[in-house]
Amino acid sequence: MMAARVELRCTSCGRAVPAKGAVQFPCPQCSDAVIGRCARCRDQSVGYVCPKCGFSGP
Repeated sequence: MMAARVELRCTSCGRAVPAKGAVQFPCPQCSDAVIGRCARCRDQSVGYVCPKCGFSGP
């Protein structure tokens, strides 16, 4: 049985995060949530909010 693939979405804009130019990392504050950032939001320094603890970052 194969595990379902979970599609990562940009935490800022909600778009699917493609592999090229995107990053994913644990929340700097709680480490419980994975923050996904697309290349566009990273380039424009669009803010994000952790869905678990509310931490906000650039």
